[in-house]
Amino acid sequence: MKLPLAAAAVVAGAAAVLASLGGAPGAPAVRTAGAQTAGAAALPAVDMEAVVKAAQIDPRRPDRKPTPGAKASVLLVERALRDRKLLDAKRVDGSFGTTTVAAYAKYQKSLGYTGLGATGLPGKSSLVKLGAGHFTVTRALVPGARVTVGGAVVNARTRSMLAEAERLLGRSLPLDQGSYNPGGDPTSAGTHDGGGVVDVSAEGMDAATRVRVARTLRRVGFAAWVRSPRQGDWPWHIHAVAISDTDLSRQAQQQAGDYCLGLNGLANRGPDDGPKVTVRTWEEYRRG
Repeated sequence: MKLPLAAAAVVAGAAAVLASLGGAPGAPAVRTAGAQTAGAAALPAVDMEAVVKAAQIDPRRPDRKPTPGAKASVLLVERALRDRKLLDAKRVDGSFGTTTVAAYAKYQKSLGYTGLGATGLPGKSSLVKLGAGHFTVTRALVPGARVTVGGAVVNARTRSMLAEAERLLGRSLPLDQGSYNPGGDPTSAGTHDGGGVVDVSAEGMDAATRVRVARTLRRVGFAAWVRSPRQGDWPWHIHAVAISDTDLSRQAQQQAGDYCLGLNGLANRGPDDGPKVTVRTWEEYRRG
């Protein structure tokens, strides 16, 4: 049975539209812009918070076990380093240990980074560049601009953490020493050379207050300890390291890692002697 001329024209027109869209029977599929976007979105995601945490903890672990919750993201980073011939395939194990830290530092240097930008602790810029074609980056960390607090230099992230601790305590926290102070205090062993580290003056504080300050600093994401004159050539103070600050010096990274492993942050790597609280970062605290 023949179709009327008008109906035939409609059918022919519809077939032409389908063919132009790649939807006609037997026609090859046409990849649209939307499909390309979906393809890009299919890249696996690296959780930067997990990777940075692992880069502090894993080098301090004697058993080379991956940091809980970080293995999948660390594996993606290690594979990207392997593909750049910076990490041996046998070291792709999900643990961001000393070998992976060294490989990442080489990668940072290959980008032209120096100093705090090439310690092997991933920063947002280098991690995004490493991920091109390999992975996307979620939960990015940035230390923020350098600012002055009570005469001491810190970064914006640290300032926010201190402000929240002061709010919880209902008192100000005078600083004996801030961050980015290379060689400023030989007793600090380089911990203040980068960002994220402060010494809170304990002058006039009784024992209970010192502990309360340390506990509150820990609560908002610092690795914090009460330091006494018996431990070193220094007055009573509270030493605080902002966990996962991507500007941390190597020495401060080690202290943060030791704190997460239940140690005291001193050279003797003794048991943690501070108040017991749940270990968490500033970002984890803010999420509740």
